[in-house]
Amino acid sequence: MTPAARVQTAIELLDRIVEAARAKAAPADRILAEWFRSNRFAGSKDRRAIRELVYAAIRACGPVPATGRAAMLRLAQDDPAIAPLFDGSHYGPAPLADDEPVAEGGVAPRWLVDRLAASGVDGTDAAALLDRAPLDLRVNTLRAERATLALPEAAVPTAAPHGLRLATGTPVEQWDAFRAGAIEVQDTGSQLACLAAAARPGETVVDLCAGGGGKTLALAAAMDNQGRLVASDTDRGRLSRLAPRAERAGATCIETLLLDPRREMEALSGLAGQADAVLVDAPCSGTGTWRRNPEARWRLDEAELARLAELQAYLLDIAAQLIKPGGRVVYVTCSLLDEEGAGQFEAFLARHPQLQPQAMALPLGQARGQGIRLAPAHDGTDGFFIACAG
Repeated sequence: MTPAARVQTAIELLDRIVEAARAKAAPADRILAEWFRSNRFAGSKDRRAIRELVYAAIRACGPVPATGRAAMLRLAQDDPAIAPLFDGSHYGPAPLADDEPVAEGGVAPRWLVDRLAASGVDGTDAAALLDRAPLDLRVNTLRAERATLALPEAAVPTAAPHGLRLATGTPVEQWDAFRAGAIEVQDTGSQLACLAAAARPGETVVDLCAGGGGKTLALAAAMDNQGRLVASDTDRGRLSRLAPRAERAGATCIETLLLDPRREMEALSGLAGQADAVLVDAPCSGTGTWRRNPEARWRLDEAELARLAELQAYLLDIAAQLIKPGGRVVYVTCSLLDEEGAGQFEAFLARHPQLQPQAMALPLGQARGQGIRLAPAHDGTDGFFIACAG
């Protein structure tokens, strides 16, 4: 493909991504994967270049752009090599017209920028939310130790006790260590959230919103497969992916529990007042994960944020019912908005005066309310709010 053809392809893919974002349909990575599968003529260099163009354009736009062409023209303001490719060549983009619309730049839609600023995230802190993320690994202590693990490429230890960092795009899933379950892909911030749970061998621990089980596997390793670890979720598809991952990781203490939305306590009733720890890795806006999913900021609106905040409060109240006297609730969101973080946790403590905030010994982060906030600019991790009560 010519450079101009790559730009035109990226524009067409951006049109699909913009439409999907407005409809809350397929994410950008899935749209790209489907296009690459259906267009085998695009070689590896073409695919890499198109992907880079698409994601660079997404990062360059703040609000949702009107079209993929407008998004690419916004990127062209930062990259002088792009505008000359609008030359009308075969398979390339049409020539530029006078006063052609260009997408607005910025970090996010204005309302969301304001919410972030109200939560103490602006300037360079906000801009860092759109940086490219590194690739972080967690060494699975059920299979290996960080100090002695040999990998095909040199990795840098992170602040997490079992964390390693590599360059973005490193093909770790092709490595023997990955296939053997010795390593898992997991952001350092996510690893520290698991560290905050302080899961110990012999305990009863509930991962209330387990999803695909990334944090569940870290908890199983911390428990050394001793005790009871319940991974629950309302999403059957995501929960079903945990079993093969657990087998590969050698995590044998995990049991899965499928929940019915808004009827969770019916399935969890046998655990009421029994858990030493409940991890609430609640569904959230994902503002802390924009480095990996930059188009997610186009999918969020105020109504959705309100819905998520209500769900977080509901899940925290369930967790309070599950812990035994002296047990602990660990609340985690990959968001930097106070209404999902510090403010949400303050409201939880007010509803449950029998619980008190608990200190957490984490190597990164800054205090925010009664918890700790991790942020890309300050900590080099995804954005998280983490708090503990007991």
